[in-house]
Amino acid sequence: PEVALPEHAGSHRLLHIHHNVPGIMSAINNVFSENNLNVSAQYLQTNDAIGYVVIDIDAEYSDMALAKLAAIEGTIRSRVLF
Repeated sequence: PEVALPEHAGSHRLLHIHHNVPGIMSAINNVFSENNLNVSAQYLQTNDAIGYVVIDIDAEYSDMALAKLAAIEGTIRSRVLF
């Protein structure tokens, strides 16, 4: 799936590619909530098998939060763009 999105000044952009199954978005957002990270924008695109979400957060992120995103069951790939 493809996503086109504008840049948000002062934010960090994260990508999360996952199997398109129920509960993934809830798990992703729980990681941000548990780590006191505010989501300033979120873009999701899916097909039958794969989901691709781009998340802008407006605070410094921690390596622990990134590790938790990568550890979510169903994650294919997770990374920081900027």
